Amino acid sequence: MKQKTLFIIAFASLVLAFVFGALIYTAEKNQESSQRAEANPSSLVRMHSPTLGPAGAPVVIVEFLDPACGTCRTFYPAVKEMLADNPDQIRLVLRYAPFHQGSDQVVALMEAARRQGQFWPVLETLLANQNQWVQNHTAQIARVWPLVEGLGLDRDKLQADMASPEVAAVVAQDLEDAQTLNVTKTPEFFVNGKPLPSFGYQQLKDLVDNALSEARSR
Repeated sequence: MKQKTLFIIAFASLVLAFVFGALIYTAEKNQESSQRAEANPSSLVRMHSPTLGPAGAPVVIVEFLDPACGTCRTFYPAVKEMLADNPDQIRLVLRYAPFHQGSDQVVALMEAARRQGQFWPVLETLLANQNQWVQNHTAQIARVWPLVEGLGLDRDKLQADMASPEVAAVVAQDLEDAQTLNVTKTPEFFVNGKPLPSFGYQQLKDLVDNALSEARSR
């Protein structure tokens, strides 16, 4: 019995140490991300970044997104709802973060579609049908083509742009900015330059609500 009690105490101590260590790590990472964002404001928004909402909105949500990321798919409708609930108050800026294997090709397709004015329909189609083209956390570009065929895209131009140095430079810039801002997973959010204190929908909503309250009190 005594040995069992000692084992339980030791196990509990290990769990507490792990939790405490995780909290410290999260706090340190958050502080580092915040400092990097403050020191490198141009890394948050680029001229090429797809946006929703008015340019003069007082609250700007920057999201680093991988279209093959299941959590990105889950968060997207919630973020769109925030914009719908606060018209003229929030602008969403999307940045490419193709961390999943094969996702770089899908992101190149999205950027090529942006050049035809079809970024948002392509993104929403990809997210809605993610289970059809993502297998074992790997993006499969061949399964994407049938999904976007009905969106009125010029496929020849799309393929040419996907392979262009210009599109490659855009994706490379976003990845470089992700590294600068200490973004290591998706989705990663910044609200008016501030990273989430910890990951979660409520944390994002609280950060957005606080930014909206500050904007309305000015």
